[in-house]
Amino acid sequence: MSAARRGTVDVVVVGLGWTGSIMAKELADAGLRVLALERGEPRDTYPDFAYPKIADELTYGIRYKLFQNLSRETVTLRHGLGDRAVPYRRLGAFLPGNGVGGAGVHWNGMHWRMQPYDLKLRSNTLERHGKAAIPEGMSIQDWGISYEELEPCFERFEKVCGTAGLAGNLAGRIMPGGNPFEAPRRSPYPTAPLKTFHSGALLRDAALQLGLHPFVSPAANCSEPYTNPYGVQMGPCNYCGYCERFGCYMYSKASPQSTILPVLLRQPNFELRTQAQVIRVNTDASGRKATGVTYIDGQGREVEQPADLVILSAYQLHNVRLLLLSKIGKPYDPRSGEGVVGKNYAYQMNAGATLFFDRDTHFNPFIGAGGGTIALDDFNSEAFQSAQRDFIGGAYLSVGSSGGRPIQQAPLPDDAPRWGSGWKQALRDSYGHSMSLGAEGSNMAYRDCYLDLDPTYRDVHGQPLLRMTFDWKDNDIRQGRFMAERLGEIARVLNPRKLVLNAPAFGQHFNAIDYQSTHNTGGAIMGENPRQSVLNKYLQCWDVPNLFVLGASAFPQNMAYNPTGMVGALAYWAAQAIRERYLRDPGPLVDA
Repeated sequence: MSAARRGTVDVVVVGLGWTGSIMAKELADAGLRVLALERGEPRDTYPDFAYPKIADELTYGIRYKLFQNLSRETVTLRHGLGDRAVPYRRLGAFLPGNGVGGAGVHWNGMHWRMQPYDLKLRSNTLERHGKAAIPEGMSIQDWGISYEELEPCFERFEKVCGTAGLAGNLAGRIMPGGNPFEAPRRSPYPTAPLKTFHSGALLRDAALQLGLHPFVSPAANCSEPYTNPYGVQMGPCNYCGYCERFGCYMYSKASPQSTILPVLLRQPNFELRTQAQVIRVNTDASGRKATGVTYIDGQGREVEQPADLVILSAYQLHNVRLLLLSKIGKPYDPRSGEGVVGKNYAYQMNAGATLFFDRDTHFNPFIGAGGGTIALDDFNSEAFQSAQRDFIGGAYLSVGSSGGRPIQQAPLPDDAPRWGSGWKQALRDSYGHSMSLGAEGSNMAYRDCYLDLDPTYRDVHGQPLLRMTFDWKDNDIRQGRFMAERLGEIARVLNPRKLVLNAPAFGQHFNAIDYQSTHNTGGAIMGENPRQSVLNKYLQCWDVPNLFVLGASAFPQNMAYNPTGMVGALAYWAAQAIRERYLRDPGPLVDA
C-alpha cells in the first residue's frame, strides 16, 4: 500500500530535542514554514514534570520512563570485527532519550565549551609530538572549524540556557575562581555560579594543597530568576537532587521545555507531530537532493512528508542509522578505510574514586544539583597535552552532589555485605558520609570502532538495527589509569577511612551493562573534505546539500567535556549559515 502524502513544507525537522528545537525556532523566526516530527510522546514541564510525581526514583531512575523503548528499537553491540553483535536489550551503559525534549530533558546540565586545541586535535598532535605519537589504527581528525568562529554561538546557547558559572578567561583576563585554562570568552556567564557543596569545598582545598587549579564548573541549572533571549522566564534551582533521568519542575534546569518550546509552540508557522517515527530521508533520482521524509504515524501508517529542506536532529545513533537506511553517503568500511557514514564512533573513558568517612562527617547528599560541581582542568586539553604523554587525550576531574536517592545514590564500600543485617549496617555507616570523585575522559576514534546496519536483527517496523562495533584501546586504558592515580592523590589528602578507586584494566572490554554516560558521538562526522567526513563545517551533507545533520554524530572524536554545550553551539552555527547564506542561494556552502 502506498504511503499517504502530506503537503510540502519549507523545512522538516526530525527529532525535537535540543538541536531540533534550536533549528526549528531559528528557521521559524526566518519566516519559513517548519514541521517537527518527533517519534515519542509530547511532554512539557507541566503537567509531565510536576512535583511531586516527578520525584519518583523507581519510575524514572529505575524503570526509565523518559528513555527509548528497547523492545521496539535498539542497537546491537560487538567488540571486534570478527564477533557477532547481540542486541542491547536492557538500558545500561547509555540512555537514549525519547519524546519531546529528548536527552535535553534528562541531562544533568554540565555545560562546557569545546577547547580550541581539541578542535584541531590531529594537527596539534602532529605539530607538538610528531606522527609517531598517533597509534596505528587511531583515526582522529580536525573538526574543520575554529573556536573563534564558534565563540558567539557558545555564548548564544549559554544565554538561552541561563547557564550558571564563573568566567575564567574574560577577553584574555584570567579571573579569580574561574577555570584558568578555558578559552577566552567575550562575556560572563548569564547567571551566578551554583552554590558549592561540602564535597566540592573538600576537593577545592585538597587540590590547592597539590598546586592544582579548582573552579566552579559551568552548569545549565539556573541559579537565579532569569529571562532568556527568547523572552522565556526561568526559575532558580532549589537543589532538589532530581536532575539526571528526570525533568525539572522548577523551570531551572535548561531543557527545550524550559527555554525554547514555550514560544516556539505558539508560532503559527511551526507545527509539531508526535508519535511520528521517520524511517528514511527521501531523495530524487539523482540522489543529490532530499525531497522530504517518510514516517510511520501513531496508527502505524506510512506517511510521505515533502520538504524543501531536511534537518536530521535526532539522537546521535538515530541520525547515523537514518543516513544508512536512506542510502545517503558511502557507508564506512573499516577494512579498506573507505566510506564515511558510520566512521569514528566514540564514547568516553572514565575513572572514579569513592571516599568513605567516619559518621561525624556529613554531606547531606539529598541536597544536589546535576551541574553543581567543583572541577579541575589541569589534566585536560592544551594545558595537559603540552607535555609528552604515553596517550592522547585527557579528562576533567570533578566532585559534586547530584542527589541522594536511596536506590541508585547510596554507595557502599567494596567489602560491604550485599544483603541482610550487614548490608543495612554498612548503609547506615556510609549514607551521608561518603563522596565520589570522577574523571570524565576523552575517547579517541579508531579505524575499527564504527557504526553500520546489522545484517541479522530488525526493529518493530522490519528495518535493520544499527550495529555498534566498539571496544577500549590501550591508549584509552592508559588515560583512565593515569586519571585514577590523580584521583587517588587528591583523595589521600582528604584522609578518608576507606578509599575505593575505579580504574580500567588492560584487556578490559567495553561493558554495556553498567551506566557510564550518554555521550555517544561520531558516525556522521564533520570535516574539511568529503573523502573523510559526511558533513562540511556548517553540518551540511556533502552529498545532499539540502540536508543538514545536527548533534554529537558530527564529532570526529570525543573529548573530555560533556557534549551538550558543543551540540547547542553547532546548532546555532548551522542555523546562522542557513539563514544568512543558504536561503539566499541554496546549494553547497563549501566547495568539495
